[in-house]
Amino acid sequence: MKRFLGVIIALAAVVSHCPAATADTAEPNVGAKSAILMDYDTGRVLWEKNAREPMAMASTTKIMTALLVIESGRLGETAVVSKRAAGAAPVKMNLSPGEKIPVVDLLYALMLQSSNDAAVAVAEHIGGTVENFCRAMTKRAAMIGAFDTVFVTPNGLDSGDHHSTAYDMALITREALRNKTFVAIINTDGYTAKSDRQTYGVINKDRFLREFDGAIGVKTGFTGKAGQCFVGAARRGGVQLISVVLASGWGAAGKERKWTDTKAIMRYGFETYATAEAVEAGGSAGTFAVGASRDGAARAVFADGVTFPFCREPGEVTVDVRLRGDVNAPVAPGCLVGAATVLIDGKPYRTVGVVAAEGVERFDFDACVRKTITCWIRLPKLDNLWMR
Repeated sequence: MKRFLGVIIALAAVVSHCPAATADTAEPNVGAKSAILMDYDTGRVLWEKNAREPMAMASTTKIMTALLVIESGRLGETAVVSKRAAGAAPVKMNLSPGEKIPVVDLLYALMLQSSNDAAVAVAEHIGGTVENFCRAMTKRAAMIGAFDTVFVTPNGLDSGDHHSTAYDMALITREALRNKTFVAIINTDGYTAKSDRQTYGVINKDRFLREFDGAIGVKTGFTGKAGQCFVGAARRGGVQLISVVLASGWGAAGKERKWTDTKAIMRYGFETYATAEAVEAGGSAGTFAVGASRDGAARAVFADGVTFPFCREPGEVTVDVRLRGDVNAPVAPGCLVGAATVLIDGKPYRTVGVVAAEGVERFDFDACVRKTITCWIRLPKLDNLWMR
């Protein structure tokens, strides 16, 4: 059984890196019924408003639709448009039954201009049926922790128990943003889609990309039940944030409000939060005992770095380092000798490995004898010595 010795390392002076408090960094006042701000790198919730309340989410649904299609690895295939797909409600490409079009082209229409017929067409092509595809969407959401999400439609049109939460949509978006193909698509200004019958010009309708510095997407949405919705993402410096607003309003005022809500949340995030390095990769993690070695101990270092977003009041940040107490030489460089857990206000945040900084040779009677014999064998012959 492995024995571990623990030590708590307090990280003082973290507060000194926090942005100064100003009136501009007051919590955002948003009209959305449900909203959230999440750090992309860590998944930490930085601000929220009714974020766990089940809500209709309209075409932000298509974030998961697109992710599932991309992950299928079938973008190079050609879909045949069904009567059901062609009959989808506007907004749509106006596809016709029997039309053949590349799946990748449907994906651009889906994400850039929110085409509902494209969503049905890809769902049927990838899942066999819309229902099968939606079940796969729901399952995929649960796999990343979005447990309060049920997909009934692939395009987000109101139907049955189709719902999610702002928190779940942030989790889904975080997963999607890890996919380079997804990010490339949502950042495309325009695209030309071609079927066997006609050519379609597809334009990106995401105003956020053009109106907010550092914006990288993601998706608008609206239905009579959901109201105006938007999922946004932006990166400035070393911080990348995800925002979600659900039910920002209805009518012309609501349509504009989803943008002002999103910008207010994002501004608050970038003005209030920064990134701190709790643990530096290769940084000292103390020393660990090494049996059968010359010095009896060796240096330990963190295998990976840990950063975290923090605000003006980040709380107490500590690192709990636990090193093995049963290590015997020889020890190879990089050998795992423990683990370090970063805690914020006493709650575990992330754990990384602790490894040996350098190799340690074995040093006991048997090892000394073997080394002596090896050295003796390598000595020049006496005859050669006398001849010099």
